[in-house]
Amino acid sequence: MKSRDSRVRLKEFQVNEKRRQLQQLQMMMSEFDRMAKDLESQITLEEKKTGITDPNHFAYPTFAKAARQRADNLQVSIRELKVQQEAAELALEEAQADFAKASALEERDGAVRLRA
Repeated sequence: MKSRDSRVRLKEFQVNEKRRQLQQLQMMMSEFDRMAKDLESQITLEEKKTGITDPNHFAYPTFAKAARQRADNLQVSIRELKVQQEAAELALEEAQADFAKASALEERDGAVRLRA
């Protein structure tokens, strides 16, 4: 019976770990989003300062080009993290189902032990 108890603890640990990973992904996505918005506002300020808003213009500010590239890279990273988030959510659901099964078995065994 101790093996089932340790199995329940293992499953609980796995659920907590999946939750932590999911929260970490969500925090990264929100941080990347915040950084991209900051870059967009810096780009807008730079374009207003120079009066050139066309990135293909020969005199378009180098800082704005670089900031736009970084913002685009952040958006790509956010999309990749969303895919990872979906996978992490599925893994969390599976871990929660495994934990529920292990807990139910442990409860059943505990009830059997009490009756015996």
